[in-house]
Amino acid sequence: MKLHNTMEDVVVARVNESFEAIDKGDGSQKYCTCSQCRIDIVCYALNRVRPHYIVSSRGASRTQGKSIEQQQQNADITALIHEGFRKVDHNRRPDFAHAPGGSGANWDQDTAVFDIPVIMGRLFDGNNFAPISGVEVELLSKGELAPMKDKNWQNPYSIVPQTEGTFSFRPVPVPASAVHEPGVFEYTLRVAAPESETLVHLFKVFVTSESREENSSSLKKTFKLPDLYLFPPGEAEQNG
Repeated sequence: MKLHNTMEDVVVARVNESFEAIDKGDGSQKYCTCSQCRIDIVCYALNRVRPHYIVSSRGASRTQGKSIEQQQQNADITALIHEGFRKVDHNRRPDFAHAPGGSGANWDQDTAVFDIPVIMGRLFDGNNFAPISGVEVELLSKGELAPMKDKNWQNPYSIVPQTEGTFSFRPVPVPASAVHEPGVFEYTLRVAAPESETLVHLFKVFVTSESREENSSSLKKTFKLPDLYLFPPGEAEQNG
């Protein structure tokens, strides 16, 4: 069974629309449009809106219906996004190059690269299905911690209660010999927590190289892992 928070889709789409409007505007709105500020605004809104989970395509279709409650929710999300614009722009990360639409990474735009998507997932307690917090999640590549795109992305990632078990990684882009070249990248997710069986999850990410690094962290490029669970020692096998 796979769960999906439909609010992620709504918030991401609204934020992207807002950024596109700013980019096409007359310059009267002076908000920063770099990728880091964009994803910070997405996080700001998602952490303040009630999640809505679905488990099937039928669940997705039901969310399309219009209602007064949904209209109010849409208005609330829009207000949160505008609030996020002000908050994030006023508190820009000091260690990030806030280039318009950019990531701050020093990549030659003519260089072919594999732009690894944002890797996201959620971690739960296998006994009560509650979101896990207070643990570190490691993303490994070839047995070592995978380098991140910039220092704003953690590896290991420390899960705190406010994120409700969610973790995310943004691996550094990998140089490619040519554009439109298929690539397969193998990763291992590892979680070692007290009184729990060490969780090891292997997965592959398929990426096609591009003529330049796609700098947007808009979450349009997202690799979502299945929900993962921590169990006490010996119970993982019984529940696997």
